[in-house]
Amino acid sequence: MNKLNINQWAEEDRPREKMMQKGAEALTDAELLAILIGSGNTEESAVSLMQRVLAEAGNNLHRLGKWQVRDFARFKGLGPAKSISIMAALELGKRRTLQERPERPAVRSSRDIYELFHPLLCDLATEEFWVLLLNQAARVIDKVRISRGGLDQTTADVRTILREALLARATQLALVHNHPSGNTQPSPDDARLTQAVRDAARLMNIHVLDHVIVTDGAYYSFNDEGRL
Repeated sequence: MNKLNINQWAEEDRPREKMMQKGAEALTDAELLAILIGSGNTEESAVSLMQRVLAEAGNNLHRLGKWQVRDFARFKGLGPAKSISIMAALELGKRRTLQERPERPAVRSSRDIYELFHPLLCDLATEEFWVLLLNQAARVIDKVRISRGGLDQTTADVRTILREALLARATQLALVHNHPSGNTQPSPDDARLTQAVRDAARLMNIHVLDHVIVTDGAYYSFNDEGRL
């Protein structure tokens, strides 16, 4: 009888589903490797097979990374295609550790936020609303566009903004939008949205660092003006 492949396993036993639900860090090394090969052999599942392979390598991924196709071929169910998939994944992991990790820019002031967004927003004919996501050290995680608007206004949803922050595990954020008219002064809607996001984010222990309105050559900072 052929062994079931991963797609046919009980849902709670599927490493792909486990990864989607709980994240890659929740999987064992054997489960991660099982995802790569997809199926085991007629006697054992992909996870069981990879547990045996890892045991043979002393449960050491560095040692496993030195294996060649002939080493994997000692195990039933590991032909050249599956072996090469494992070897390629381990090589990518090695290259990742060798590459220099780029330093994320830090945000220390409203000027830093303006300089990050001026190239994105200065020439636009319509308004766009963005959120800048930051970690605890105020280093940039990501810049996410929330909405686009008309000539003089755009709308942003508080839930969408906070969803982006939660997905990125940001502990701080800054709101940013442009005024194509060149007028840096916030509208009453800008002020209301700033307060709504600040109050909602506070419940989730997320700090709203600033709300910056960008024009071509100038900006307005809610934080600098004491409105946060």
